[in-house]
Amino acid sequence: MNNQNSKFLRVIKFIADANFYISVLILIYGCVTAISESYTIFSFNEELYGIMHNNLRMALLYMGMTEIVICLYCYATAQPRLMIFVGYFLLMMLGSLAFYGKINNVPIDAAIPVFFLYTGLSHIVYGMLTGVETAKAEKYFQ
Repeated sequence: MNNQNSKFLRVIKFIADANFYISVLILIYGCVTAISESYTIFSFNEELYGIMHNNLRMALLYMGMTEIVICLYCYATAQPRLMIFVGYFLLMMLGSLAFYGKINNVPIDAAIPVFFLYTGLSHIVYGMLTGVETAKAEKYFQ
């Protein structure tokens, strides 16, 4: 019975890991291509945004570059649990974008909140499962 639980947990961990890596790729792709007119996954209505659409595009580009640096740091220091905090801040972007849109009277593409919700939750689940896995390994191998 314990062996079945262990296999089940390994399958769940594999799915969470795969989902995390996919979300990182989507986050980087979505953020880096936001500066492109033809390849972006978001719709930026330039008539509505005016000059403001460049602010949002540049913020997304910086976020993509930051994600690359954070991922490299987490793997170089063997601390993937830090992704919990990254996920938290990605979820905080939902509120920030709503505030940005309201203050500037600019409609935000409906895909952007879904984008941050998916990537944020993926980072949190990955960080939590990695933390549990690390704690379990430290407890059993001391």
